[in-house]
Amino acid sequence: MLELDSVLRTMTLEFFGAGEHKISPEALFGTEDAVFLDVRSSLEQQSLDLPLEHHVTVLRIPTDEIPDRIDEIPCDKLVGVFCSAGTRATLVYAYLRTRGYHDVRIVHGGYEALVDAIKPGKLWQHLEQSKRP
Repeated sequence: MLELDSVLRTMTLEFFGAGEHKISPEALFGTEDAVFLDVRSSLEQQSLDLPLEHHVTVLRIPTDEIPDRIDEIPCDKLVGVFCSAGTRATLVYAYLRTRGYHDVRIVHGGYEALVDAIKPGKLWQHLEQSKRP
């Protein structure tokens, strides 16, 4: 397990400038074996369900449950962390990095970017591409 100090030392201008900490919904959906980690509260998840299973494996673990449920999060796949505004996703991102997760990103753009990524035309294209060998 890395200390937060070690993780923070990797977060240089070059790191942020290269965007290594974030990923768009489209890029996440286009990655084989990726996981969409929804860290919104249970009430938020119930009020606005994000059924993205046609695109990616979805895990719904509220931020406050992450430490107790970390074993549910695969460390051998790209993990895209999502919340409505990015604050909780950022916290969970840093936490996962301290726990040895190297391929973790913040899904940026909030609800607007997510809805745009699953519009009918994009959904159809994604489903068609997934049928190809």
